[in-house]
Amino acid sequence: MAKLTPNNFATFLLAISTMLVLSRVGAEFGKKIGLPIVTAEIIVGVVLGPTLLGNLAPHLYNRLFPFASNAGVSLALDGIFSLAVILLLFVAGLELQLAQVLRQGKTALYTGFGSMVLPFSSGFTVAWFAPQWFGIDASSRFPFAMFLGTAMSISALPVIARILLDLNIFRTKTGMVVIAAAILNDLAGWLLFSFILSQWGPEKGMTDISHTIIYILAFSVFMLVIGRVLLNRILPWIQSNLSWPGGVLSFCLGFCLLCAAFTEYIHIHAILGAFIAGIAIGDSVHLEEKAREIMHQFVTNFFAPLFFVSIGLKVDFIQHFDLLIVVVILVLAFFGKVLGASLGARLGGMTRRSAMAVGCGLNARGAVEILLGSLAFDAGLIAQPVFVALVIMALVTSITSAPLMLYFLRGEPEGN
Repeated sequence: MAKLTPNNFATFLLAISTMLVLSRVGAEFGKKIGLPIVTAEIIVGVVLGPTLLGNLAPHLYNRLFPFASNAGVSLALDGIFSLAVILLLFVAGLELQLAQVLRQGKTALYTGFGSMVLPFSSGFTVAWFAPQWFGIDASSRFPFAMFLGTAMSISALPVIARILLDLNIFRTKTGMVVIAAAILNDLAGWLLFSFILSQWGPEKGMTDISHTIIYILAFSVFMLVIGRVLLNRILPWIQSNLSWPGGVLSFCLGFCLLCAAFTEYIHIHAILGAFIAGIAIGDSVHLEEKAREIMHQFVTNFFAPLFFVSIGLKVDFIQHFDLLIVVVILVLAFFGKVLGASLGARLGGMTRRSAMAVGCGLNARGAVEILLGSLAFDAGLIAQPVFVALVIMALVTSITSAPLMLYFLRGEPEGN
């Protein structure tokens, strides 16, 4: 049976240790200068990757991260990065509260609809009629257009929630509408992206489109209806009869991986299973807040840094920087999301300035956009210049979201 040699295993552990330690150093330094943790972790990856270390000290880079020269270590690292993605989507699902959408009524529905339709349409249209801008040939035009439309329409719920808390507007009408619309964005976006991966990713051709749609909808409905009922019966028993917090943590994480394995088995990406599992568990009134926080801390302080550092390890950001692609994607991101969400919020009855603030709030892409781009890059849906542009867009939109919201909310009543 094939296994890692002692030297290979030492290399694997050294790589993980280097990524964890330096990402924490970078995050702590970033906090002092107001840099988001995700941004600091990506910068650490850029420093350790081919952009800097690979060019300045190629021998050390290949010794630490032998992706090309050592298949065993490369496979082990890819495995832990894939596990990190699954658990990140599980934690993102835990953050979603579907009841919030219903409480905001038509304003949230109009805003969510506008913030998905216009960004998707504009991204799809530009990719369809000008694929040469992105270095895409005619045979790959449709899947790329589908992906770019999805990438333009999705938001980053964890980043948005943090921004609203920092601005002290989470509980206002504007904050609640932004959160509710972001929930709709995330849910629709990840369902659509799972469909895209199943049709044009590494496992393409395994099922036809109609079967894929049926599988995605059936699994989602089952988990969010029957699954939630079962979880509401199981969780109280686990938390009362098994040791705390080990019992509930083992069950939740095991359930996440089981759902991820099931969706992967039916040739839909494992991220969908993890995401839906997170929604189903997180929506239960019986999940104690302390258990939710432990899982969040475990994933965001161990697995998340490994994933975000790994982004910089894959791509040379200098060599693959394309100004045209970066500008086009930035324009699409701001135009589609801000305008679409603002129009939806106006139709829902909000004032012009509050509607613009909602649009700017929903434009924060953050870690979710980077995660989406990374999965698409790994699946071969996009090339390195597009991936670099998506990372830059995610960082720019996250940094500009809060100042733009403050500008448009200036002079609005406190309750808005």
